[in-house]
Amino acid sequence: MDRIVITSPRVTPMRSGVSHAVKAGGMVYVTGATPFHGDREIAKGDFAAQLRQVMANIQAILEEAGSSLDHAVKVNVALTDMGRYAEFDAIFKTYFAPGNYPARQTTESPRLAHPDFLVSIDCIAVAD
Repeated sequence: MDRIVITSPRVTPMRSGVSHAVKAGGMVYVTGATPFHGDREIAKGDFAAQLRQVMANIQAILEEAGSSLDHAVKVNVALTDMGRYAEFDAIFKTYFAPGNYPARQTTESPRLAHPDFLVSIDCIAVAD
């Protein structure tokens, strides 16, 4: 089975010992995407902006792997405040055609990898 490391030039480079994604066995495994954009900039305190950046980062990584959100199978979402669930869900659903939502688990994680992160999402998608 081939294993291909995926890196998107449109997503902030990783500093930790992880890749943006790995493509193997007909699937793309996207690392927990963060709200970094550009040179490690964050929309500090703006949940909606952070979520949109996370989704943009996932889209860019999937596109680099030859896939898309339409092929997402499973996502795991970490929110620092589950009180934002309704806002999260409303925004998240806009990235998918109605009825084409991936399987999803959403959990509260009061501490993410950076103190200003409000959301992080990993994704598994079918590779094209």
